[in-house]
Amino acid sequence: VVENEIQARIDNIFSNLERLEILSSKEPPNKRQSAKLRVDQLKYDVQHLQTALRNFQHRRYLREQQERQREELLARTFTTNDSDTTIPIDETLQFNESLQSAHRGMDELIGSGTNILQGLRDQRVTLKGTHKKILDVANMLGLSNTVMRLIEKRAFQDKVLMLGGMALTCVIMFLVVQYLT
Repeated sequence: VVENEIQARIDNIFSNLERLEILSSKEPPNKRQSAKLRVDQLKYDVQHLQTALRNFQHRRYLREQQERQREELLARTFTTNDSDTTIPIDETLQFNESLQSAHRGMDELIGSGTNILQGLRDQRVTLKGTHKKILDVANMLGLSNTVMRLIEKRAFQDKVLMLGGMALTCVIMFLVVQYLT
């Protein structure tokens, strides 16, 4: 009875708050924000009261259910010839199994997260190594460009030397043929 009365008063407060909200929107602009803030604060407080009432009702319901189950269990008579001598623990067993399942799921989730984190660390190491190799190749290319220029210069010099040597050999052979014949 008291709970119903409290719930009726909370509902009444909610309807009054809705009216207050409408009235606060009709306030002058300089007071409107303050009035709306106060109405919102009141709504928040009333919602907390309603939540507290629901929690109280839920706890009372659970307590009454436990008392009924306790009375049922204590009122049950067990005899040696009674065919129904089992105690219903299926719900507790199912609850325990679901807790175990949730525990395993959380362990798997943590393991998966650890594996992902380790994979990211390995990728970071790989990327660092790749970055270092790229920098080494870039430095080598800088050296390679210099070396390539030197090789091209040397090849040109060798070509000039070869052509000069061939020309000199041809001249010497021409002169030998001219003087000896």
